[in-house]
Formats: sequence, structure tokens, C-alpha cells
Amino acid sequence: MTPQRASTESLRALARTVVACRRCPRLIAHCRSVARVKRRAYREWTYWGRPVPGFGDPRARVLVVGLAPGAHGANRTGRMFTGDGAGATLVAALHRAGFASQPTSTSRDDGLSLRDLYLTAAVRCAPPHNKPMPHEIANCRSYLVAELRLLRRVRVVVALGRLAHAAFLRAAEEAGMRLPRPQPRFAHGAETRLTWGRRAIVLLDTYHPSRQNTQTGRLTPAMLDAIFRRARAIADAR
Repeated sequence: MTPQRASTESLRALARTVVACRRCPRLIAHCRSVARVKRRAYREWTYWGRPVPGFGDPRARVLVVGLAPGAHGANRTGRMFTGDGAGATLVAALHRAGFASQPTSTSRDDGLSLRDLYLTAAVRCAPPHNKPMPHEIANCRSYLVAELRLLRRVRVVVALGRLAHAAFLRAAEEAGMRLPRPQPRFAHGAETRLTWGRRAIVLLDTYHPSRQNTQTGRLTPAMLDAIFRRARAIADAR
């Protein structure tokens, strides 16, 4: 078995482990409750209602780290950034940048595939009010560390928001990356160079594509396009 094939199989095994995870009783209870009650617009859906694994290209050079699944998005559909406003904004931008096969992300069987990019999150369960507790973020960290170790070609990490930025840095340090001191603060468009043995990885920050950020104009399509153009340029230069 080639190293890449082994990595792909390990990612699949990790996905099964994530789906079976029960480390955070509060989050599991919330996911199940949302799946039972549902939103009126989705009353005909059978909600996923479980932890959501990462999704994308095992050979990705770009890793996107979000905060957590949306209650009626990924918690409903079972795929990261699928079925809600944040997912619609992000995947449309990924399509414009050439990372996604189509501009929409509505369900696990909608035909979407990602090229050279992998989507994951700091927390794998939908948290109440989109606010995971610190210990819940810590409980999920080992999954992000495992993904970092398995995605051997990653050269750029795009952090969607302040909490994803902080969660990635903690996971990166645990995985063995060398972080600058003092640790970099989150800022939209900021770039931070990390070293991991002989590899150089660039952390690229952006505001989260939440409806609050997009509807207020804090994050525009042009701003998000610039982030992914930059991510592509960094990956291509290495």
C-alpha cells in the first residue's frame, strides 16, 4: 500500500471514529434534540444528529478549519459546511477559486467534490447557540491533530474566525509544529508562517462566513475570494 493510500484509509477510519464519538454529553444531547425537534423548513428531513467528520481531498494542500457544524446545516446533512448560509457562502467562494466542483452544497449526495482542499472544524458537534465550551474544544483537539498528521501535503491552513484560529494553533503545537512567540493574534488577512520539521505551513486568517458577518458586510464575497486566491498562490509557490 502506498503512503498516500494508507493516509486515505486512515482518514476514513478517523471519520468513523469521529461519528462514534461521545466525549461531550452536552453536545451529543443538543445534536439529538435538534434532530428530533427539527426546523419547520426541514421537517421532512432525517437529520444526521451526530458528530460530523471532515470532508475533502486527501491530497489537499489547503486545509480550511471552521468552528463547528451548524445545527440545521451540517448537523442535518452530515457533511461539513453543507445545508446552511455559511456553507453556501463558503462553497460558492471555493468554486470560484477552483477548489470545488460546483457552487452549491446542499446534501451529502449532491455531487460536490473538493479538489486540493479539505474542510474540517475545531468542534465536530453542533453546540448550543454556536458556542462550544473550552473543554469541548479541547475534547475535539485530537481529531484535528490526527487530520494534520494524515494530510501530508497541506501547505496552507485557512482559519475561519478567531476561535478556529486559536483551536488550530493549539492543535498545531500538539502535532509538533513550531509556533512563533508571542503567538499570533487573529486578524482578517493575517498570515503566520509555522515550521514542522522541513515543512513550512502558512496560517491564513479570515472572518467566518456566517450570515451575521456576510449580511453586515464585515465579510464580502470579494474579501473571501482574495483569501482563497492567496491560499492558492501560497500552495502553488511551494
